[in-house]
Amino acid sequence: MSFSSKTKNNLSRIKFEDKCCQKAELSALIRVSGTIQFRGLKRIKLTIITENAAIARHIFTLFKKTFNIHTEVLVKKNKTLKKTNSYMMMIEEAYGILEALEIIGEVDGMMGINHGMPENIVEKGCCKRAYLRGIFMGGGSVSDPERSYHLELTLHSKQYGEALSAFLMENYELEAKHIIRKNNYVLYFKDGDQIVDFLNIIGAHSALLNFENVRIVKQMRNDVNRLVNCETANLNKVVDAAVRQVRDIALIRERLGLESLPDNLRDIAEVRLENPDVSLRELGEMLEPPVGKSGVNHRLRKLEAIADSIRDTN
Repeated sequence: MSFSSKTKNNLSRIKFEDKCCQKAELSALIRVSGTIQFRGLKRIKLTIITENAAIARHIFTLFKKTFNIHTEVLVKKNKTLKKTNSYMMMIEEAYGILEALEIIGEVDGMMGINHGMPENIVEKGCCKRAYLRGIFMGGGSVSDPERSYHLELTLHSKQYGEALSAFLMENYELEAKHIIRKNNYVLYFKDGDQIVDFLNIIGAHSALLNFENVRIVKQMRNDVNRLVNCETANLNKVVDAAVRQVRDIALIRERLGLESLPDNLRDIAEVRLENPDVSLRELGEMLEPPVGKSGVNHRLRKLEAIADSIRDTN
């Protein structure tokens, strides 16, 4: 089972007795999963289709608790490679339900679909969260954080998508991006912090903990890799500098002889030739008297300048 399916299954098990929250969640589920067929004279047929059995049971329960009606559930085998089931619920006379859930209403004397947010349905904070939970269960998905950070909500109307985006920003400071995919308006988040915030809002606490655990492991892995890369880069610099210093000293010995150097330079040159792979601090400790790292570096730079002058005369 996918990470997204596990998240939805856990959400469908959340129990709450407040009828306002039940209405909010059902309104959102119908808004993103339902199909409305207008037949005239306030006669509307509602069809809801989902491939998740747990969500189908949840919708059935919400209709029973909220409107005290039993919906017929049909199971259909999909003709796909996965051959999963589709669960279809139909209500022949759904005008009263859709009006109560603020999915349809009259505008300028005409009946039509409400493409904005159902303002009376989402007045309370608990109802806002329940509504977003319904949106996710009906049309959302979240990627396994092991692979990528991605949560999206698939909607059927640009106008409604823009209203939902503004709702998320206004109430939770969540800034969703959007794309058009197969005539659907898709809101999505790729920022890990925003995904965690959204999962927390809708009550997906198990998914949130799993998501955070993966993020922590990834962060630790990235930190270790960054540290190793930094140490490797520093080691390469030390090795390259040591090779360059030995090459310079060998050139001076060949052309001028080390005995021509001042005592302090001759001492550091001999120690470096004998110990080509030690650090500047260790080189300084081998001298008599010992010299600090900056002092060793200063002397080696003088040797480098002498070697450069020899090369320039050639």
